[in-house]
Amino acid sequence: MMDDFGLYPREEPFDPLGVMLFKALQVIAFLFFLALLAVSPDAKEGKIDSKAEFLITLDWPDNHPDDLDLFVQDPAGNIAWYRHREAGFLTLDRDDRGGANNFIIVAGKKIASPIREEIVTVRGILAGEYVVNVSHFVATTGEPVTASVKVQKLNPTAQVVFDNKFTLDHTGDEKTAVRFKIDPEGKVVNVDQRPKSLLETFRSSWRNGGDLDPRTGVSKNTARIRRD
Repeated sequence: MMDDFGLYPREEPFDPLGVMLFKALQVIAFLFFLALLAVSPDAKEGKIDSKAEFLITLDWPDNHPDDLDLFVQDPAGNIAWYRHREAGFLTLDRDDRGGANNFIIVAGKKIASPIREEIVTVRGILAGEYVVNVSHFVATTGEPVTASVKVQKLNPTAQVVFDNKFTLDHTGDEKTAVRFKIDPEGKVVNVDQRPKSLLETFRSSWRNGGDLDPRTGVSKNTARIRRD
C-alpha cells in the first residue's frame, strides 16, 4: 500500500550512457594533468640560473667571534674586498664581520646571525689568473681558526673548481687559498696554491708609483675609464 504512494525508496534505472560519459571525463582530466607535467620546466641537477660566472665562498665555524676577510684579484689586477666591494667583474656580495655587529632584522628586531660566510662573484669572463686570499682581520679568541674556501664555475652547469680547508692563527695572518686560470671561453685551465700576498701587492704597488690603489683595490686605468 505504502509503495503505491511512492514512500519506499526505489533504485534508479541503470544508465550506461551516463556512466560512459563520467568515465570519459575522468580520463580527460587525467590526460590534462599529464600534459601539465610535460610542459612544466624540468628541474635539471646541477643547472643554476645565475648572472655570475664563478662563485667564491669563504666559510668558518658558526657563531665564531673572529673576523676573516676574503680578497679576490682578477687578471687585470683589480681586487674585491671589504673596502671596495666592486672591482672590474668582481663583486663582494657578502662581507661578514664575525661577532662584531653581525645581525639580521626580523620583524623589526635585531637577531644575531650565526652564519660566518663571505661571498665574491665573478660576473664576467676575463681570461687570465685569479688569486683568492683570506686574511685574519681580527683574532679575538687567540685560537687558530679553520676556514674553507670553495670556487664554483656556474655556467653552463655547476662545477666545483676548488674546495679545501686551511688554518689562520693570528691577526694579520694572510693565506693564499687558491689561484686559478681561465681561458677566453671561461674554461678553467690551471689550479694551484702558490702563495701571493694581495695586501702587500697593492700597498707596495701604490708606494712605488704602480697601477693599484690600496684604498680601493682598483687599478688606475680602471678608475680612469670609469671617470671618463
